[in-house]
Amino acid sequence: MTDRSLTRLAWSLCALTLLVLGPSLLLILLGWSTPLPQGATPWRDQTVSLVGIVGAPILGGLIASRRPRNSYGWVWLGFGLGLALQQFAASYAAYALVEPGTLAAPLTISRVLGLGNQVALALAPFLFLLFPTGWLPSRRWRPVAWISALSGAIIVVLVFLFDNPDKVGGTIGIMAASVVFVIFATIAVSALSLLFRYRRASGVERQQLKWVAFAAVLAALFLVGQQLIWLAGLLIGYVLGGDLPSLNRSLENLLDVAFIVFFYSGVGIAILRYRLYDIDLLINRTLVYGALTVSLALVYFGGVISLQGLLRALTGQGSQLAIVASTLAIAALFNPLRRRIQDFIDRRFYRRKYDTAKTLEVFSVKLRDETDLEQLNSELITVVKETVQPEHVSLWLRPDTAPKSGPTD
Repeated sequence: MTDRSLTRLAWSLCALTLLVLGPSLLLILLGWSTPLPQGATPWRDQTVSLVGIVGAPILGGLIASRRPRNSYGWVWLGFGLGLALQQFAASYAAYALVEPGTLAAPLTISRVLGLGNQVALALAPFLFLLFPTGWLPSRRWRPVAWISALSGAIIVVLVFLFDNPDKVGGTIGIMAASVVFVIFATIAVSALSLLFRYRRASGVERQQLKWVAFAAVLAALFLVGQQLIWLAGLLIGYVLGGDLPSLNRSLENLLDVAFIVFFYSGVGIAILRYRLYDIDLLINRTLVYGALTVSLALVYFGGVISLQGLLRALTGQGSQLAIVASTLAIAALFNPLRRRIQDFIDRRFYRRKYDTAKTLEVFSVKLRDETDLEQLNSELITVVKETVQPEHVSLWLRPDTAPKSGPTD
């Protein structure tokens, strides 16, 4: 097939996936006002899942249309289509519960379309194995790819034949549990393949891997943030009196969406190579302000809890004074703490850049005071050698060719 035909096919698959998600959203909206039975996935959680799935086919369409010969974009298209089918099956089955008799064959349709979840699970290892070139890191990774493909095929067949094979028991249940374990193991091993690829990569490919690693770390931090928000809600509710369950749940849903969006964005930027070389600055700023945020949050909650406890012991009741004092402390600590964290991160993770900045700072001080041209030339060559580290350095000074004025009458 020509590149143009492949591009059309990529956008057709993207459109098909979005068309599958459309009825899912419609069913969610129609059933939103009717509560689901206990144990069923709430409408709100289904909406969050749907929002997260939308990015997969769009990302696959962008990559496959720009690089149709790179198999990585097609993996994303298949992954997104599998998730979309599973989402439609879940919404279809849920709506059939709240409006019995309105949908045809809900059990059969949800069971068949639900196989999309197993297809997406089977493709998940290849999202790491084939990044970013569309090829395996080396021939040594072929067994992992074959094991992933065979395990995915087996779990699809088992789910199709037995619906819930892990609940069947006996040999079938043990086989299903073993296959699922193997798939998740291959996903973990495939993620490690990025480290091996990074060690051998250079130039653009290394920057691409940095983008994905950056997005993955942010995604993991969002998951940790969910638990921290939940814990902070409990602490504030205990200290101030009250509860924040609805706020916690809303923030968790937003963090779920942010988790997925960051990962999609990281992969998309890496593959499409947009402003790749800004990643080092972005990582630096993320480390600085991430550490700053965590430190200030600890100071704030620690100050609120400590002062509230102290005031309760002295006066027998709490006071808003603890919150005001903690807020003022954060305002006073922001700039000094940011400078210290920036300096620590530059020294620890960007040592060469830190040494270069210090060398230029020292040279700028000498430049203001030095009057000997020969000494200044020597200092300048030394600074260039230490910072740029070229193979050869030479300094050429333009002679003074300005015409000399003659004697005036």
